[in-house]
Amino acid sequence: GCHTCSVTCKNVWTSREGMEYAWFNNVESKPGIGYPKQWENQDIWNGGWKLKGDGKLEPRQGSRLKILANLFGNPNLPEIDDYYEPFTYDYQHLQKAPLSETPPTARPISAITGEKMEKINWGPNWEDDLGGEFASRSRDKNFDNVQKEMHSTFENTFLMYLPRLCEHCLNPTCVASCPSGSIYKREEDGIVLVDQDKCRGWRMCISGCPYKKIYYNWKSGKAEKCIFCYPRIEAGQPTVCSESCVGRIRYLGVILYDADRIEEAASVTDEKELYEAQLKIFLDPSDPEVIAAARAEGIPEAWLDAAVASPVYKMAIDWKIAFPLHPEYRTLPMVWYVPPLSPIQSAAESGQMGMNGIIPDTKSLRIPITYLANLLTGGKEKPIVTALDRLLAMRAYMRGKSVEGIPNTAALDQVGLTSAQADEM
Repeated sequence: GCHTCSVTCKNVWTSREGMEYAWFNNVESKPGIGYPKQWENQDIWNGGWKLKGDGKLEPRQGSRLKILANLFGNPNLPEIDDYYEPFTYDYQHLQKAPLSETPPTARPISAITGEKMEKINWGPNWEDDLGGEFASRSRDKNFDNVQKEMHSTFENTFLMYLPRLCEHCLNPTCVASCPSGSIYKREEDGIVLVDQDKCRGWRMCISGCPYKKIYYNWKSGKAEKCIFCYPRIEAGQPTVCSESCVGRIRYLGVILYDADRIEEAASVTDEKELYEAQLKIFLDPSDPEVIAAARAEGIPEAWLDAAVASPVYKMAIDWKIAFPLHPEYRTLPMVWYVPPLSPIQSAAESGQMGMNGIIPDTKSLRIPITYLANLLTGGKEKPIVTALDRLLAMRAYMRGKSVEGIPNTAALDQVGLTSAQADEM
């Protein structure tokens, strides 16, 4: 939660007029309603896709005809107050203030109007480290089917960080929502971009994106979004957010997928099955048939080698410890998350240790499994439990190997991991 990625991204891409309020990358404290407010509640914003009665997909904000009908009065568009009114401070007053009995103060100034602000009411990290009252944070959509009242007490509260950027989805709703056809997904690397020459500022993409990661530049009248630092990617360098991450928690990797099966995967009836449906369209980069097909499509050998070595493929597909953010939106997002491990001391003290006392019972940890499932698997708890069990088993194995000098494989056996996999993890 250090926000280094947010600040470096801001300095590089959005520190200019018209984009003062925009953060291509931001880190949210959960539970919380996030930035913009309640972006996860599609009952309000109607982002993402919905499955119609005939099994076809349609943007939640409506058909093409409805989108065109709402062109001049979009009912699903966040306002500036849903983000925040960007501000700076009157630093010059600190130097030029006349002599007085009290120290001078730097009052906030709106970055939009240039006028002094009486009060700062919200910000992109307003809820940082559980800031604000629980009554506001409890509106978090991920609290569905969770007894959130019990987590309002200090003894039962929990905190996790959620770094967010454009998901560069396989089935992006923003592309389908744009009346001008200005948004496209690059075939060579999957990065979703906005053609600034074609964009006419209709802002339907903002409503269509369920993650609210497209922003309107009020200065240029164009839509802008995270470009995944494609100039750096093309030069063989990582994105700015990955490069500057203090904890080195971000991994970039190549994943091969079957584009012909995207619609099939996104059209699964049960929202809880969307995560596993997305897994099925990813291709094994070590499979000779996949390699032959990739070569026939003109994919360079260097990309195929990178796909074999991809840490993202290993975490998401091989080990199944990483998950997409809100797969129920049916966009097939491509930024995946390893769920956080909760503090285990309280579980140990209460005697809730499972797996022969080596690691705790996953369901007894501080962060509710249902909350993580609502966030990462469309509500399906089993994959989350399996991932957390594997992470805890790997931790126990490595502790025994490095501290006690005795690699204990009992926990690994129970979660279906080998010693080689645990070492690689």
